[in-house]
Amino acid sequence: MRDTRESRLLLVLLIAIAFALITVDIRGGQESPVDGARQAAAAVFGPVENGVAAAVDPIGNAIGAVRDSGERHTRIAALEKENAELKAELGSDDRNRNRLRELDSILKTAGAGQYGIKGAQVIAIGAAQGFSWTVTVDVGARDGIKRDMTVLNGSGLVGRVTTVGPSTSTVLLANDPDFTVGTRMEKSDELGFATGQGDRPLLVQLLNGKAKVKNGDRLVTFGSRADKPFVPGVPVGEVVRVDPAGGGLTRNIYVRPYVGFTKLDIVGIVVQAPRADPRDTVLPQKPKPAPTVTVTVTPTATPPDGQQAVDGQPNQQGRNQQQGQDQGDVTP
Repeated sequence: MRDTRESRLLLVLLIAIAFALITVDIRGGQESPVDGARQAAAAVFGPVENGVAAAVDPIGNAIGAVRDSGERHTRIAALEKENAELKAELGSDDRNRNRLRELDSILKTAGAGQYGIKGAQVIAIGAAQGFSWTVTVDVGARDGIKRDMTVLNGSGLVGRVTTVGPSTSTVLLANDPDFTVGTRMEKSDELGFATGQGDRPLLVQLLNGKAKVKNGDRLVTFGSRADKPFVPGVPVGEVVRVDPAGGGLTRNIYVRPYVGFTKLDIVGIVVQAPRADPRDTVLPQKPKPAPTVTVTVTPTATPPDGQQAVDGQPNQQGRNQQQGQDQGDVTP
């Protein structure tokens, strides 16, 4: 169609009619005079719209997929976070199980020695007092802890309480050079004094310079007056080296402590001493020696030299004798 004045007038007329129909349709509502025409148009153009919608659906789906993809990434991130939390909880459960085993071991030690203990957890290493081998535990005066109480765990002697705060306490470990405890040898009852040497075995000076000691002998705490700072019978360690007797008044031995001072976690503070000295009852049971295997070898009879054989064949000497016998049987 050419762009003429008539065509422009026709376009304006059609636009005016369209607006008029829209106005009439809106005002008429469900009784609109153009409702029949609209239904007819829907019947004609509906299939075309469905076809166009089917063609456009993949694009719409792609857009929705992109939107859902972001949501999926969010869900995946949330699931990964939950998995990490579950793993942390599992790790925490393992740690709790280890602590329960340690606490059970401490309770068995306390039961064997009839010690009344207060459980505590190591929360720090070292202290402001300047001790080189100390730990801080999470109990204090509010929990009934006092200075010069014995500290132990399931393995044996850990140390003694040196400083007490309202909710924490400082423990001087038994391997500190400033630490000294009276000891008693198992069975022989030989007395001595053990001193810490850091990461080396404890140095024990026996009061009897002629005491008979050997590697593997075990020691426990002798105990202090009024059970402070040490209660009796707490396992200390076992002898790993003995200095030769030099005729002196004392004798030096070296003892490997039962406690691992670099891996302390749960400890027990003795708040009530036993009524009687437990002696050696708290010491761990000695491992039973492995049975000796005896091998019995039964000798076998050796045939004469002329009959000896190697791999079922007569040896060289036997062959030579056989050849001599064969030659003797030949007559000219």
